[in-house]
Amino acid sequence: MANGQWYPPEWPDRIHALADGTLVPAPPRRASTVMLLRDTARGPAVHLLRRRASMAFAGGAYAYPGGGVDPRDDDPGLGWAGPPRAWWAERLGTDEATAQAIVCAAVRETYEEAGVLLAGPTPDTVVCDTTGPDWEADRAALAARGTSFAEFLDRRGLVLRSDLLGAWARWITPEFEPRRYDTWFFVAVLPSGQRTRNASTEADRTVWTLPSEAADRYDRGELTMMPPTIATLRGLAGFATAADALAASADQDLTPVLARARLEGDQVVLSWPGHEEFTKQVPAGGRAVGAAPDESGGTTRGGTSAGEGAR
Repeated sequence: MANGQWYPPEWPDRIHALADGTLVPAPPRRASTVMLLRDTARGPAVHLLRRRASMAFAGGAYAYPGGGVDPRDDDPGLGWAGPPRAWWAERLGTDEATAQAIVCAAVRETYEEAGVLLAGPTPDTVVCDTTGPDWEADRAALAARGTSFAEFLDRRGLVLRSDLLGAWARWITPEFEPRRYDTWFFVAVLPSGQRTRNASTEADRTVWTLPSEAADRYDRGELTMMPPTIATLRGLAGFATAADALAASADQDLTPVLARARLEGDQVVLSWPGHEEFTKQVPAGGRAVGAAPDESGGTTRGGTSAGEGAR
């Protein structure tokens, strides 16, 4: 039985074009995505959303809240609490302004797409309720880019709680994709009193599920996911509490994972270093061996990026 690996039908032609030098890779855009966790009697559950089938990018696939970095996310006036920017720069392997932008994007996108805000009035508190017309108006303004996250926090008298995030992984969209993302994956615990909601226009469903159960459904071909999603889900399985998973983020390897395509005879072999389960053999002019079915039984159709975090 085929698993639920997302595989767009246009990939073979693009992979061959990259291999023969007729395709020039596009530069990746920075992005962030957040794996929200909450404790249950059976262990930590993770929040997933299903992208609408009509979406150009990964339609029908399950993913985490996330999106691209906004040019204003590195605003030096952003209210900030938790590890300093210099600490985050070292952890993420970037300069301080870039590190702030990546962390800010993670918090901002989680609020925009899930209604969960990792911020508080003081460095050791967090807002407990983000529901109501005034909060929704602010969220909509952020999503429409009518206001920056720094402006939103300042007006609300809040500071971003960077200590509520743990960097978990980094994946870069393959070079043969026209829209590419350099995406940092973070883990966070759902703040007490807050609840998720489907605030994204890009998703038609949201679920809380045990990572192991979601992975099992992927293995059976019941859920479609991109390689970064299923790989990070497998990494989350086995923790006793959400706090344990957050603490374990300090030891996660942030070496970027980038798919490689190489020629072997009349085939192109597509692989993600360190993640052998995603390897595909692409015949000349054909579809990849083992390409995944979608939930309706047809071939998974997707869009233009194999990394998460795209808008």
